[in-house]
Amino acid sequence: MIEFFFDCSSPWTYLAFHNIQPLAKEFGSEIIWRPILVGGIFNTINPSVYASREHPIAAKVAYQKKDMADWARSAGLSIKMRPTVFPVNSVKAMRGCIWLGKDMPTFARAVFESYWGGDKDISQDVVLSEICKGLGIDPAKFFAGIGEQAIKDQLKANTDEVMARGGFGSPTIFIDKADMYFGNDRMPLIREALQRRTASAA
Repeated sequence: MIEFFFDCSSPWTYLAFHNIQPLAKEFGSEIIWRPILVGGIFNTINPSVYASREHPIAAKVAYQKKDMADWARSAGLSIKMRPTVFPVNSVKAMRGCIWLGKDMPTFARAVFESYWGGDKDISQDVVLSEICKGLGIDPAKFFAGIGEQAIKDQLKANTDEVMARGGFGSPTIFIDKADMYFGNDRMPLIREALQRRTASAA
């Protein structure tokens, strides 16, 4: 089992979301999608992210843009770094992921593509409405659903859980509950973990 804790506001998570699906399919592993609010993590245990944004290192920022472009090209994805609105408030989108249940991956993909590929502000109701209409989801039902207290509580519970288990950002990925990996560039290590698990089960 692969648990994928994610927030659509992260570009590295967009890459990992795309890359982990064929990997899971290759090894016959189920992905459990766990939406979180990464801002809640930064506020609680990882404020260094905000400090680095306030005092950026020019050479590091320049390299990060190149690094992102290289990874995006490798994955066959279009990513604008940075989007016009960055960081973005993704709470409604992430609540929407939870509310949609089994249809979550399709919606999450559309949100990722809208924000990182289309440079659209996913905090805005009009943008989320467009995404919903494109997927055949009734926007009125969507907004009513994400307003339910149980949905809000689940997003907070997921966020609290990943921190309790050692996570500090998005994406945080667990193999069989205890084996944690962080970030898109850990995919080769995740592959090796899945290979070891397959070999031990043989």
